[in-house]
Amino acid sequence: MAGGTTPHFHNDAGHARIAIGVKKFMCVGAKPPYDHPHVFLDMGDDNEIVCPYCSTLYVYDASLKPGETIPPGCAFDTTANAA
Repeated sequence: MAGGTTPHFHNDAGHARIAIGVKKFMCVGAKPPYDHPHVFLDMGDDNEIVCPYCSTLYVYDASLKPGETIPPGCAFDTTANAA
């Protein structure tokens, strides 16, 4: 994703399914310090993918913006912990 940042998503609430508006992203599991390794996921031609670490099912929804999720609040702000 040259020229931009890769969106990051978390699943603190343990949702079985999270709809997102991108096909290439990072999953962090739960918010730090309880996160798993930040893994890059790419759906390719598919519209869903399961994180191999936390088993969250991410589903692509073209109606969502890159930082939006259903349920809301699952986007992870990577700038919040920047020093």
